[in-house]
Amino acid sequence: NLARSEWAEGSRRFDEAVKADHRLLAASEAVIDELRRRVGQTFTLEELVSAYETAERWAYAAVADHAPFPGWPRWLTDVLDATFHHYARGATDYAP
Repeated sequence: NLARSEWAEGSRRFDEAVKADHRLLAASEAVIDELRRRVGQTFTLEELVSAYETAERWAYAAVADHAPFPGWPRWLTDVLDATFHHYARGATDYAP
């Protein structure tokens, strides 16, 4: 699946970036909170991919409102990918 591949790659970049700036973890938490509101705790990978299609818009607002720090927008794609990568493991149809 292309989305899962993108999420995995973004997650690797995110993990490296967090070593230098732990504030990215708060940005990810803001995205997780919004993602929970949008897809809930019982969801399929298809529903997660659907949420990802509009994620940049709503995630920008979530981070801006709850966890902004100087320069954070340049990391938004990696924050999104890492968050979706980890959240996907909770999908009812997840398989590694």
